[in-house]
Amino acid sequence: MRMLVVAPQPFFSPRGTPFSVYYRALVMAEQGVNIDLLAYGTGEDVHVPNLRIVRIPRFSLLEPIPIGPSMKKLFLDVFMVLWTVALLIRHRYKVVHAHEEAVFWCRALKPIFRFRLIYDMHSSLPQQLSNFKFTESGLLIKTFKVLEDSCLRAANAVITICPDLRDYALNAGVNPRQHLLIENCIFDDVQLKAVQTKEGATLKAPPRFIFEPAHPVILYAGTFEAYQGIEVLVQAFAKVTVQRPEARMLLVGGTDEQVKKIRQLVDELRLNDVCTLTGRVSKTEAMRFTQSAQVLVSPRLHGTNTPLKIYEQLASGKPLVATRIWSHTQVLDDKVCYLVMPEPESMAQGLIAALDDLGKKADRVSAARALYEREYSRPVYETKIRQLLEIVA
Repeated sequence: MRMLVVAPQPFFSPRGTPFSVYYRALVMAEQGVNIDLLAYGTGEDVHVPNLRIVRIPRFSLLEPIPIGPSMKKLFLDVFMVLWTVALLIRHRYKVVHAHEEAVFWCRALKPIFRFRLIYDMHSSLPQQLSNFKFTESGLLIKTFKVLEDSCLRAANAVITICPDLRDYALNAGVNPRQHLLIENCIFDDVQLKAVQTKEGATLKAPPRFIFEPAHPVILYAGTFEAYQGIEVLVQAFAKVTVQRPEARMLLVGGTDEQVKKIRQLVDELRLNDVCTLTGRVSKTEAMRFTQSAQVLVSPRLHGTNTPLKIYEQLASGKPLVATRIWSHTQVLDDKVCYLVMPEPESMAQGLIAALDDLGKKADRVSAARALYEREYSRPVYETKIRQLLEIVA
């Protein structure tokens, strides 16, 4: 089978952070699918047999490309449409795998080029318009809703990434036999073409921050968008240090502007000596931080999509503190992590409980690992991808 994957993403960010489309393409390529993957001009290429990356032109002045809808992405998507049409004219693809907003133009092209369409739904696009404050126009949001529902019903297969989106898609009229819930739950090592050694292994970045064994480290790694709750986490950590002054916190990620804002809060709360911000780092270094930390935290304030990092945190063998919101609780419960309310006092209590249990109770950690192996491990993921390919074969 030859497939075109249309992913309006860098595919790999300049620092080597993989987008979930990478893992879809990796496993499908392993199943023998020949893939042409169309992505933005920025980013880094990877080494995956049976995968060819095609990029639109790079516009450096638009970088970095923000998360969510933006005028920058709208401009780039014009080129994505043109390149999609050109590839469809040049090659006879049996299947087109459209990620996020790419489904809009792929849905329009489907009857012309007669391919089978997979809609990889990572979020509700009309909800994104509201959540990212792209527009307040009720008419525009309603128009996107109508278009999205049309795409859901027209697709030959629909992938959703969490139970909330599954329910959304089924309520919109998707045939259950054409739907698969495939969580973004695997995180294999990645081989970047630009940084391979002679043996083909990926070069690893050296750790930049070392903490003494006497100082247990609480780690947050991810984006610093407002909904992630980083400010609440810092406020909670200020309360933690009153009872556990030996504790340290490491905040990994964020743009320069976002890091500057959080650092100001750290300064105000006099946490400079115990709270470290790294800015954006490579995936390899982020994984090293996870391995060296004692407690992991996901302080998200609201949302419906399960964060990608949750699955890695479940598999980490480290205690996890997460907020009791639907983004988390559709996967997590009190048996596998410390669930807290999204406010400083409750979060502080959860962090202290996790620190107090270090070396004592491993029930939650063991249950988390068992949950991951049972529901989200690579063999489970591969089985779902094979089912997807059978649907569109």
